[in-house]
Amino acid sequence: MTKKRNGKTHVIVYPDWCKGCGICVAFCPKNVFELGPDGKAVVARERECVNCGFCELHCPDFALSVSPKTPEELAAMESQTPDDADEQATTPAETPEGAPEKTPDDTPVEEKTASANT
Repeated sequence: MTKKRNGKTHVIVYPDWCKGCGICVAFCPKNVFELGPDGKAVVARERECVNCGFCELHCPDFALSVSPKTPEELAAMESQTPDDADEQATTPAETPEGAPEKTPDDTPVEEKTASANT
């Protein structure tokens, strides 16, 4: 019998790069992704990922990253309850520090605020 590979990878969606085409959602064999309220992909079930790499190879925007967890992360994961791990996996990736925060239509928040005040 083969060894299970579930839960041994990090799956990251870069929301600023994702255009919401849905390729990852439609073709992921383990249904790791869902489309969020903004129409962009979000990681819904990271523990189910088997590291097949389909999403990373087929994303036209290079908005996905799948990488193996370190031995330390795997050890910490084993000590977590399943509810803790699922909650952590559904947290969307944050905008990198220093990058302008954007609204769903990709307009920087500062521009929206400035145009609303004029």
